[in-house]
Amino acid sequence: MSAATHAAPEGRISDGAANIAARIERLPITPRVFWTRNIIGAATFFDGYTVLAIAYAMPVLVREWQLSPGQVGMILSAGYLGQLIGAVVFGALAERLGRLRVLLFTILLFVAMDVGCLFATGPVMMIALRFLQGIGTGGEVPVASAYINEYIGAKGRGRFFLLYEVMFLFGLLGAGLIGYLLVPVYGWKAMFAVGLVPAVIMIPLRFFMKESPRWLAAKGRYAEADRIVADLEQSAVARGGPLPPPVPTAAPKAAGSDWRELFGGIYLKRTLTIWALWFCSYVVANGTITWLPTLYRETFGLDLRTSLGYGFITSAAGVVAAVICALLIDRVGRKRWYAWAFLLASLPLLVLTSLGATSAMQVLLLAGLAYAVVQTITFSLYLYSAELYPTRLRAIGTGLGSAWLRLGSSAGPLLVGAVISGLGIRYVFAIFAAVLLAGAAVTVAFAIETRGRVLEELSP
Repeated sequence: MSAATHAAPEGRISDGAANIAARIERLPITPRVFWTRNIIGAATFFDGYTVLAIAYAMPVLVREWQLSPGQVGMILSAGYLGQLIGAVVFGALAERLGRLRVLLFTILLFVAMDVGCLFATGPVMMIALRFLQGIGTGGEVPVASAYINEYIGAKGRGRFFLLYEVMFLFGLLGAGLIGYLLVPVYGWKAMFAVGLVPAVIMIPLRFFMKESPRWLAAKGRYAEADRIVADLEQSAVARGGPLPPPVPTAAPKAAGSDWRELFGGIYLKRTLTIWALWFCSYVVANGTITWLPTLYRETFGLDLRTSLGYGFITSAAGVVAAVICALLIDRVGRKRWYAWAFLLASLPLLVLTSLGATSAMQVLLLAGLAYAVVQTITFSLYLYSAELYPTRLRAIGTGLGSAWLRLGSSAGPLLVGAVISGLGIRYVFAIFAAVLLAGAAVTVAFAIETRGRVLEELSP
């Protein structure tokens, strides 16, 4: 077979891509794929840490900069608005330039802005830096999700992928732990200084990874894809003996389609459904977790360390729930899990509303429980989004879908600030419960099941 790297003739692309997909589907998890997931996981850990670092800096910044609830909401939301742009722009670029080039650029961008946050002197500067940082973090996660999905077969895909996604939640947890230990002693800048460490370690490891063979084949670069898959096959044979013959899969459509496919045919309903799921889950999850440390201190009068400690407990509950989801979702199925999670998470919020949210302990227990259940949805939607689209649309489809994550994430903190100022804290939880019930209705009516199905068969 030729080792040329030029694009294959258009007529061969579909057959070549189908062959690559069939060979990947029969592979076990090889050491290269395992470590690729872990390297990407290091980046995703830092993404999670970066997203929540500002929440644990905020109880100090509120008093140091004399911030109003509206300014707090704007600072918390700025990063998410930047992520919206990053998700759309870099998702599109990843379809044209490849997954790895875009991944490297996004992490360099959000690391540079993390350095900038150390030197912020007021709310305007912090809003601008968090916005730019969000562009990088918003681009990294959806592209990484498409990349990892394209390396693994249908069997066990949910568990393998979601154990990677748990790293994002460990990043949230790490932010809570660092906030609890360091912010009371060293101040808010400790959050951003510590956040640089995993990035510096992880960037050089990016060069260990190879481009997605499914993406290469979809672009007609079949010889390059063949070399990568052949290397994986040799590793699998050396470790476990002969591989079964590849089972033919549906030949994907030749490359050259564009983003408008997302809004036609079978993909229209999928696109609108995943947008709704992203928005509903993240309005509640990030509206809750980013405000809790500040609420504990400013509304309930707790001291700084206790406020940060309560926030950490909530983050930890989310990680535990997410690990349970990762281990079980391939058995339960995506649609059934999401429908029940949306419904069950609304119940403690309704109870909290009826009780009036009059104590920090009520909020810790009931809002924390709701957050943990919703977190099983938020962290697994990258898996589900990537399963809904073909290789030629996977990064842009996931990116556009996660743009609604950013809209929901930015709307959540702003909503909390506005409702607290105008109506009171109990009505925040009533609105959040209504949003979750809407998510449950959309899931039941329109979501499809993807468990155990080959990507090319799901999305021709």
